[in-house]
Amino acid sequence: MSVRKRIDGTLRKFEKSFETQNLIEVSRSALISNLDLFSTLSGKSVIPVLKANAYGHGIEQVATALKQKKLTYIAVDGYFEALRVREVSKQPVLIMGAILPQNFSTIRYDNFAFVVQDEATIHALGKTGKKLNIHIECNTGMNRYGASLIEIESLVKLIQSYKNLELEGVMSHLADSDGDDIKTVETAVDRFDIAVEKILACGTNPKIFHLAQSAGSLKAKSKYANTIRLGIGLYGINPFPVGHKLYGELASKLQPAMRLISTISKVTDLKQGDQVSYNYTFTAPKSMKLGVLPLGYFEGVNRALSNTGTVKINTAFLTIVGRVCMNHSMINLAGSNAKVGDKVVIYSNVSGDPNSIDSIAKQHKLFSYNLLTSLNSDVRRVLVD
Repeated sequence: MSVRKRIDGTLRKFEKSFETQNLIEVSRSALISNLDLFSTLSGKSVIPVLKANAYGHGIEQVATALKQKKLTYIAVDGYFEALRVREVSKQPVLIMGAILPQNFSTIRYDNFAFVVQDEATIHALGKTGKKLNIHIECNTGMNRYGASLIEIESLVKLIQSYKNLELEGVMSHLADSDGDDIKTVETAVDRFDIAVEKILACGTNPKIFHLAQSAGSLKAKSKYANTIRLGIGLYGINPFPVGHKLYGELASKLQPAMRLISTISKVTDLKQGDQVSYNYTFTAPKSMKLGVLPLGYFEGVNRALSNTGTVKINTAFLTIVGRVCMNHSMINLAGSNAKVGDKVVIYSNVSGDPNSIDSIAKQHKLFSYNLLTSLNSDVRRVLVD
């Protein structure tokens, strides 16, 4: 065994025994429940999306939780995300993001499939000589990635010219699936179906057609789509904004899968007039107790919660006071018997709590996706039931 491997093994053992003050709990049962919910509502197979560190929940933890499900694919954005899935799971992985063509001659292939939408990538994959499954992406109005209807036929023929490449899937991405105008979705679906027909006319026989994400799965009515890609909905976060007619259809059924917990590391007695944190944006109106938490915006606590955010201790909700710092946040302990060592829930997994992701996003006009993906990967994640 190499010195490096021995050191890595020792560090892993130490990390497991080291008790952290901040922790992200990820619920296995919530993830499975949300996946099954969208499968039932859409009537289609589900490809769970684990890009961006599984929307902040932890790729390894979520991939481990999903091992009990028989999945067509787990989707990620990049190659190194695929390798992280492979460390804990043998599920097939679909890599959706762009990879520089010169990398395909050196990367590891381990039941990975690739999304393509340009000639250079197809040539590079074809020249590997390896049997690979390919999903071609069509542009249906997002105007980000995806081949146009004019380009589709020539790209399909190029794929067919390489005997090692199997055109297994066709995909696109809806740009306005959570909006109020159903016509934008219908237009994109029509473009997708036309693209599929062009591809089929080339003599191909793809098996997987995926167009819709969490929100789109309840709206897109394609003639061909038989699979959805489940991102934010997998994690129990409503893909629709409050007030959308479909928001209520999901609100009572989704189960938030993540809970961010911290620990009170110090309790300070403040006198009336004492000020707190940077720029003294909070002044104690009377004598009070202040709790210090060892996490801040580096760990993922949004700075917009300064002087307005809420945390939970047991059943009590307490307020964040002063500016959220890089590695610290302060809370008002008035009316609480909280002490050093007590656990504090920063982001709750109870939808109705004022410190749930949905509630925070609504109250502070923040983006729920960003709240989740901003959670630092250094914060320990653990799977719970």
